[in-house]
Amino acid sequence: MTPARLLVLGFLAIIAVGTILLILPISSKTREVTPFIDAMFTTVSASCVTGLISVDTNAHWSLFGQIVILILIQTGGVGFMTFVFAFLRLSGKKISLKSRTVMQEAVAAPELGGMGRLTGTILGGTFICEAIGAGVLCFAFVPELGAEGVWVAVFTAVSAFCNAGFDLMGGRGNGEFISLTEFSGNPVVCLTVPLLIIIGGLGFFVWHDIRKNRHHVSRYGLHTKIVLVTTAAFIIIPTLIIMCAETDLTITERIFSSFFTAVSPRTAGFNVLDLNNVRLVTVFLTIILMCIGGASGSTAGGIKVNTFAVLVLSLFSIARRKNSVEAFGKRIDEENIKTATQFVTMYLSVAIVGVIMICLFEMGNPYEMSLTDIVFEVASGIGTVGLTLGITPHLGAGSLVVLAMLMYLGRVGCLTFMLCFRAPSDPVAILPQESVRIG
Repeated sequence: MTPARLLVLGFLAIIAVGTILLILPISSKTREVTPFIDAMFTTVSASCVTGLISVDTNAHWSLFGQIVILILIQTGGVGFMTFVFAFLRLSGKKISLKSRTVMQEAVAAPELGGMGRLTGTILGGTFICEAIGAGVLCFAFVPELGAEGVWVAVFTAVSAFCNAGFDLMGGRGNGEFISLTEFSGNPVVCLTVPLLIIIGGLGFFVWHDIRKNRHHVSRYGLHTKIVLVTTAAFIIIPTLIIMCAETDLTITERIFSSFFTAVSPRTAGFNVLDLNNVRLVTVFLTIILMCIGGASGSTAGGIKVNTFAVLVLSLFSIARRKNSVEAFGKRIDEENIKTATQFVTMYLSVAIVGVIMICLFEMGNPYEMSLTDIVFEVASGIGTVGLTLGITPHLGAGSLVVLAMLMYLGRVGCLTFMLCFRAPSDPVAILPQESVRIG
């Protein structure tokens, strides 16, 4: 049982338990049994911190169902191995080398040493950020919803920090599946939610590095520097582009909504703008941001900003005729470049197959869907984002299963899933080498 297999099977076990709980009559407001496909799809979306839903979270699920969804979001966001590791430490049991290896794989830590301190940083930082976020969001939700606003603030804070995208805004007289569109000009919501998304998307190792070295930026590791710089670029540039594109809004809404819309696709799934009424450039930019996602070892999905940065740096090194890829005075390991190339190739291949399969399944669907709608949906699913152009509730069972598989692969990682089938030992014989023309 390799670490990759443990992670893959662990998520499957969580999905199975969550599906059973959401099928129960107590989980729905009507006290009726929820269809298997809706319960399974919601469980996969919550545990893989995606946010795509076939039924509105507030309109369909009871308080019990919402609590189950919140637990799935928290477990999927932080990682079930983090809770297992913390339980083993608290119980005083000796933690095996395999458990440490699985934990290292789950949070993308560079080494086995210090896993206990890293676990404390992850759980402590998570609960503190979520508590502060919930407290601030109360100022926006309690005046609108009364005492229920406290629960909505807690749910939204956890969902935002874990980059899940689930919300409790639908079914209140303003329609379903509306996300946070009613708060497009509210500075509390439009600043607090994106900040929670950004912090959760930086990655647990980046937190640990920042906590260890604090304001001594020069001591940060190469991974941390690349993540921070690339994340800042993918916040500032898209914000400016969306501000220039969405000219129909007031200046206040343009500023806050553009910032929110630039942050949310990496990879939270909230939206304050109706994505069916935005400019085409905003839709295209959102697809790109959904594919890139957050950082490795974070609550976010996508190919990861550090993976994207390594590939871009590799292209620059080729253009400058350098034999190595360099950044911040350091040379990037050749194995990292190879892994990044493999991961992106696998990611795009799976996404293309997903688009083709959904196109086939929806050929007879009376609800009109464009190729842009389907590509957007697939990018949102495999990127574990949760944004949609409104077609999710109209998809057939086959397409929902495809999206569920994409969300699962996007969360556990396409390469991790493939590695669980790899033989534990390398072949003894080495085949002869021959070059292939490229380009």
